[in-house]
Amino acid sequence: MNILSIETSCDETSVCISNDLDIKSLFISSQIALHSQYFGVVPELASRAHIENINFVIKQALDKAKISFDSFSSKIDAVSFTVGPGLAGALLVGALAAKTLSFVYKKPLIPVHHIEGHLYSSFIENGIVNPPFLGVIVSGGHTELIIVEDFGKYTLLGATRDDAAGEAFDKAAKMLGLSYPGGPVIDKKAQKGNPDAIAFTRPYLKDSWDFSFSGIKTALLNYLKKNPLKGENHLNDICASFRQSISETISFKAFEAAKKYNLKKIAMGGGVCANSLIRKMFETLAKKNKMKLYMPSLLYCGDNAAMIGIAAYLKQKKYGLKFGETQLKPSPSLILENW
Repeated sequence: MNILSIETSCDETSVCISNDLDIKSLFISSQIALHSQYFGVVPELASRAHIENINFVIKQALDKAKISFDSFSSKIDAVSFTVGPGLAGALLVGALAAKTLSFVYKKPLIPVHHIEGHLYSSFIENGIVNPPFLGVIVSGGHTELIIVEDFGKYTLLGATRDDAAGEAFDKAAKMLGLSYPGGPVIDKKAQKGNPDAIAFTRPYLKDSWDFSFSGIKTALLNYLKKNPLKGENHLNDICASFRQSISETISFKAFEAAKKYNLKKIAMGGGVCANSLIRKMFETLAKKNKMKLYMPSLLYCGDNAAMIGIAAYLKQKKYGLKFGETQLKPSPSLILENW
């Protein structure tokens, strides 16, 4: 099945053409340069940028897949899009584009939950991972542990109570005078520092699988008040210690959950999965605990339409291609539900 997929939940305008698990073309237009001066995504600006970019990105994806608008009807079987969660205006742009293509070319629409895209993003290069497995989502706005009992059948173990891992990295970078987004720059600085230099807290939240990184952020703020930056080596040590705390917290809770529920497979997704230490820790612990680990490559960690296409493919195989108006309505606070 050839699917044209659209992802516009936050600040990337992305379109993909896929045939089952085979990615024919993928284009991602990033807005980092636009939002970096504000040190975070400005919803109104993001929506405007999506409006400016969406037609161009759709055309680029079609051209790469050697599909014209004249041959669209014969070569595209369905259109999928991110229906939520995300920024209201941003989601609306993607939904309108998808619905327009669906209406003009009489193609079925497949709505996809953004988190489902991340859950299945590792399938793009690793093939389908048969459930049950533990889904570990680590992104700018989400840090979640989800048991995937079957495709479309989920049990949410733990989620973000306040700051997600990506938010914590961004806010830490701002405190340290670094650039946006904070995750990649802190990761790079940390590789030159000592992770044991500063004993930042590890918020394991005993008796809960939830995550809370606001305390680590506050600990950094308090540390800097008492210990102003003293040069590049000091900065690198702070980054290394901060990264170590977040990485240990995520990996510890994920593998404890996997052991608790007797899950032998872990599939990761989300932009913060690109963090080099998190990847290394998960690889080491998976080997130690004799578990199978599936991670997307760096290209598919962040928001992209390829992961939406893979989720749509799995959804149509199990659920079919009939969705009601309520299911097709963009929802900024959409909850992950069973199919």
